[in-house]
Amino acid sequence: MSGLRPPRLTPWGEILDPNAVLAEYPRPQLVRNSYLNLNGSWHYAITGPGTQRSGGMDDGVGPGAADGEILVPFSPETPLSGVGRQLQPGQTLHYWRTIELPGGFHRDRVLLHFGAVDQRCTVSVNGQDVGGHRGGFLPFTLDITEALQHGAQGPAGPHLLQVDVQDDSDTSYHSRGKQKLKRGGIWYTAQSGIWQTVWLESVPAAHIDKLTLLPDLPGAAIEVTVHTSGGRHPAADSAVERALVTIADDAGQLASLEVEPNVATRIPLGRVRPWTPEDPFLYDVAAVLGDDRVTSYFGMRSFGTGPDAAGTTRLLLNGEPYFHAGLLDQGYWSDGYLTPPSDAAMIHDIETAKRLGFTMLRKHIKVEPLRWYYHCDRLGILVWQDMVNGGTSYRAPVITAPVLLPLRLDDTRHAKFGRADASGRADFMDELHDTVELLRNVPSLAVWVPFNEAWGQFDALAATAELRRLDPSRTIDHASGWHDQGGGDLKSLHVYFTPFKLRKRWRADPRAVVLTEYGGYSLRMPGHDFSAREFGYRRCRTAAELAAAFTRLHERQIVPAIADGLSAIVYTQLSDVEDELNGLLSYDRRVAKMPDAVVQAVTAQLSYEPRPALNPQTESTRGTP
Repeated sequence: MSGLRPPRLTPWGEILDPNAVLAEYPRPQLVRNSYLNLNGSWHYAITGPGTQRSGGMDDGVGPGAADGEILVPFSPETPLSGVGRQLQPGQTLHYWRTIELPGGFHRDRVLLHFGAVDQRCTVSVNGQDVGGHRGGFLPFTLDITEALQHGAQGPAGPHLLQVDVQDDSDTSYHSRGKQKLKRGGIWYTAQSGIWQTVWLESVPAAHIDKLTLLPDLPGAAIEVTVHTSGGRHPAADSAVERALVTIADDAGQLASLEVEPNVATRIPLGRVRPWTPEDPFLYDVAAVLGDDRVTSYFGMRSFGTGPDAAGTTRLLLNGEPYFHAGLLDQGYWSDGYLTPPSDAAMIHDIETAKRLGFTMLRKHIKVEPLRWYYHCDRLGILVWQDMVNGGTSYRAPVITAPVLLPLRLDDTRHAKFGRADASGRADFMDELHDTVELLRNVPSLAVWVPFNEAWGQFDALAATAELRRLDPSRTIDHASGWHDQGGGDLKSLHVYFTPFKLRKRWRADPRAVVLTEYGGYSLRMPGHDFSAREFGYRRCRTAAELAAAFTRLHERQIVPAIADGLSAIVYTQLSDVEDELNGLLSYDRRVAKMPDAVVQAVTAQLSYEPRPALNPQTESTRGTP
C-alpha cells in the first residue's frame, strides 16, 4: 500500500451524516411501507490468523470484545468506514449491534435484508442462527421472526444482531470483480464485509415476494406475474387468493385487474409511450394481496439487433436503429470504494454522463445497489450489465496478449482461463441466474455481458444459451474484448494501442460490431489522485492536450467508423479509479478534466442522425417510497 496519497473524500463523503447513511428506501423496484434502516455505527472485531487482541475471547465475540466502531455499509478497508483495516484470508470480520422495533412495526413476519456482503457470512439474532449467504455482489433476505421471540423484552427488543464474514478475495475461485490483495494498475484494493444497505421490513404471512414485469411494446401490453410466499390470509377461503394489480401513467389509471398469483397475466394498455433515453417515461404499478401492498414501475421498450436501411446490422431500440454512445462505469469511489457515499453521488455520475451527451453506461464487473438502476431508469440512460468475474489466478498471456495479437483461445479449455474448479463454474452460473432475476425488471438494462477479456471466462456459448433462455428480451455481448467464441449478438472489440478502423471481416460478421473499450487517455490531477502510480493507455500532461487528443481520436477514428457499420462505443472511462487516471472525472468527483463543451461537441457526432433534445424525467413519487 506504499505510495498512497491521504484519503480523498468526495463532496458527499465530506458531508456524510453518520446517523443517516444511505437512508433512502433501497429497493425502488418493490416498495413497501414497512422499512427500518440498519445502516450506521456497528461494533466490529477481526479475529483469526495474524490478529492480535487484548482480553479473552472465551465467551465469544459480542459487546465488550470490540476492536472499535465501523460505519455500515462501508467496508473496513474504506476511509468512510472509520476503520482502515484489510481483512485477510483466514480471518473473520465480526459485526454486531442491537436493534429495537418501532411500535406497530411487527406484523406476521420480519425480514432482514442485506444489499451485499463480501464474500460469505453467517447471521444470528439473539444468539439464534438465522442463516447466511455466499457471494459478494448480490442481495439476500433472511426471515428472523422466530429469533425475535428470544429477545430479552419480547419482539420489540432490544435484539442482538451479529454478522460474521470471511473473504478469500483473489486467493480462491469466488467471484470478486476487480479486487486484489496486491492492488495495482487495473486491479483495485480488496474489500470485504457489508458494503450495501442493511434493512428490515415487516410483512403479512401471505405476502408478495416479487413482481415480474415484461413489457410487450409492439403488442401495447405488459405481462405481470405476482410472486407470492407462504401463509394464508385470515379472510381468504383458500391458501392462495387473487392479487389486484393497478397500472397508471401520468394521465391516470390504465388498468385494474385481479390476477392469479404466480401466473403470468397479460394486461393490455390503452395508450403506450415508449421509454427512450430522450424520454424516459415510466408507468406506475401497484399490487395488493390481502393485507400486503407493494408498488413498482416499468418502461415500455424493446431491445435487439437488426438491419438498417443499408442492410448493416445495428443495435435496435424500440425496433429502430439506435447508436449506444457509452462510458465504462466501474462504480468505485475514492472514499467508499464499491459503496457510493450517498444517493446524490450516484445521481451525479448518471446526470454527468447524460449532460456530456452519452446515452449508455457499461456497468463494469459490478452489481450496483438497486437505487442506481432506478436512477438510470428515471433519468434515461441505457445500461450494459457485466457479470462479476471469478476464477483462480489468471494467466497473463491469456488475458493480456490479445491486446496486440489476434489470439483466440477455445474457452472450453477451462484451466487456461483459471476455471478448472467445477464448483467455481457452478457458482458463477448460479450468480448469473440470480443477477438476471434481480435486474430483470430494469427498463434501462439493454445488454448482458457475461465475460470480459477472458477473466474467468468459460463455456461462453453455453452461458449465452442460458442467458437467452432466462431473458430473451435483451442483447448479449458474450465475450467482451477477445477470445470471441462466435456467439451472442455482438462482435465485441477492445482497441487501445492501434488506430481503430473497421476491418472487412468484422463488417462481414452477421452480428452488430461494437467497440466496447477504447481510449483510456490519462491525466493526473494533483490533489485528487489516489497513488503515485499512473495507469492509462496514453498519457497526457495538460488538460488542453487531453482535450485535443480526445477530439482527434473521435473525429478521425470513431465517427467515420459509425458510417462503416460501428453500432456502439464504450469510452474508458467515467472516472479515475485508484491508479487508473484515465477518467473524464477525478476519482473524488471534484474535477472534470475537460470542459463540458469539448466532450459535448464530440458526443453530438456519435449517432446515426441528430438526436432529439434530452428530456430527463425528474424524480417524483413514481416508483419511489
